[in-house]
Amino acid sequence: MKLKENNSAQKLRGAYYTPLPLAEMMVKLFSSDESIKTVLEPSCGDGVFIDALDDMKMLEQLNDATAIEIEQDEVEKLKHRFANSKKIEIINRDFFDYYENTYEKKFDLILGNPPYIRYQYLEENQRILMSEILVSQGMKSNRLVNTWVGFMVACVNLLSDNGKIAFVIPAEILQVAYAEDLRLFLANHLSKITLITFEELVFPDIEQEIVVFIGEKGTEEKGIRIIELNNLDDLNDFDIDTNGFQKLQHVHEKWTKYFTNNKENELISKIRKDNRFQMLSDTALINVGITTGNNKYFSVNDKTVRQYELEKVVRPLIGRSAHAHSVYFNEEDWKENVDAGKAAYLIDFPEVEYERYPDKHKEYIHLGEVNGENEGYKCSIRDRWYRIPSVWVPDAFFLRRNNLYPKFVLNCCNAVSTDTMHRIKFNDGVEPERILLSYYNSISFAFTELCGRSYGGGVLEILPGEVGNILVPIIDDIPIEIVRQVLREVDRIVREDEPIENALDIVDKEILINGIGIEEALCKDARTIWKKLQRRRLKRS
Repeated sequence: MKLKENNSAQKLRGAYYTPLPLAEMMVKLFSSDESIKTVLEPSCGDGVFIDALDDMKMLEQLNDATAIEIEQDEVEKLKHRFANSKKIEIINRDFFDYYENTYEKKFDLILGNPPYIRYQYLEENQRILMSEILVSQGMKSNRLVNTWVGFMVACVNLLSDNGKIAFVIPAEILQVAYAEDLRLFLANHLSKITLITFEELVFPDIEQEIVVFIGEKGTEEKGIRIIELNNLDDLNDFDIDTNGFQKLQHVHEKWTKYFTNNKENELISKIRKDNRFQMLSDTALINVGITTGNNKYFSVNDKTVRQYELEKVVRPLIGRSAHAHSVYFNEEDWKENVDAGKAAYLIDFPEVEYERYPDKHKEYIHLGEVNGENEGYKCSIRDRWYRIPSVWVPDAFFLRRNNLYPKFVLNCCNAVSTDTMHRIKFNDGVEPERILLSYYNSISFAFTELCGRSYGGGVLEILPGEVGNILVPIIDDIPIEIVRQVLREVDRIVREDEPIENALDIVDKEILINGIGIEEALCKDARTIWKKLQRRRLKRS
């Protein structure tokens, strides 16, 4: 498989070993629990969790500990190190295969750092076994699912009635769509869930943000709590009981909402039920930007347009977030990008026979083929690789990835966009400026952070369906003259790079509070939620 040939053995195995202080902290959480008699480490690697059990004197209270590892070299080292221990059984086996044949055995504690292996890198038998594990629990199995998901499901099924699980897993569990089934599964099978997060990267070599997941079975449901630490040094005086539990919702929702407290969640729930608000999806079609298959080739500057005489087959393009530093994106803004030498044109070759193309156009297409620009997947599956499908002019753009704050931009010059932006087509009868203005307020900004997701770099990413879930106030009764006056002021603030809070202050006061009667306290509390989630995200940039 080509993917395997081009990647390191470490990446293919998902082998990124846990720092000993973190493993010791995880063991310490359970070291005083005398009810724990059996322990499983399903992917023990270099044995750091076995070492932690030994260091924390927990091995002494156990009846037995089982460690499983697929790599024979690691197993031989561990067997040599723990040759004198009769309590530790070290097994050289694929964990999925072990589970398939030993799932009736139960454990009081399962801990470790499961491998992070993408579906493409798995052997066929591993894919089959993981699929069987997920499907048996009513979950979907697809090419997006990572092995750590399969490990978590299998290990929860291996817990005793009051068993506990402690795993180092990607922070993706909080927010990504492919973990939706897993979040619901965990909510339905565990009575207590604790998530310990770190602002600094624990594994800087892979820029993977992680959380420590701690789950407990039991008859009394306590819910979920999130504890935020700066780095591994905070483990020295760490107290797991600093945060109380929140009620866990048994639904397909992101767990990032639990970064807000109970009072804040009550406010969010109140707004969701308030008929003065609507979802953006109620106002427009929200679609991904144009998937060119090769933005570098199809997005060109004025020099290339003139060189290959492309004037009649190009469209105005807003290709990157840096190209849209305004709320109104008009022809003057686009021309500034052109004059600055930016790739401000999109090539849209017509649907006519290739023979009818001008020689200069054929020359540019030939250049692409010589340079291999046509070999990417999206280009290669087209009838004619150089013709981009689904090119249409939207009413507005919503940036897919945002830094300080999200941007909603009105299209005033018939521009198109690549998939760095989402395309917005408003419903019939909807006034675009009214919707644009309704977005720039504290409440809608808070919902953007709640609906989107962030990664180790601190960027807020939001997909079309998530944009559609953002709540905006209904301002249909505000005179359009006032709407345009306030929106022009928001545009000025964005253009002059003033703090976006200046714009939110104006819209909160003039439109929400004075215009449609939204309570001032509601706006202030929403601003607090937005800033709280924004700060948490930006700290990881």
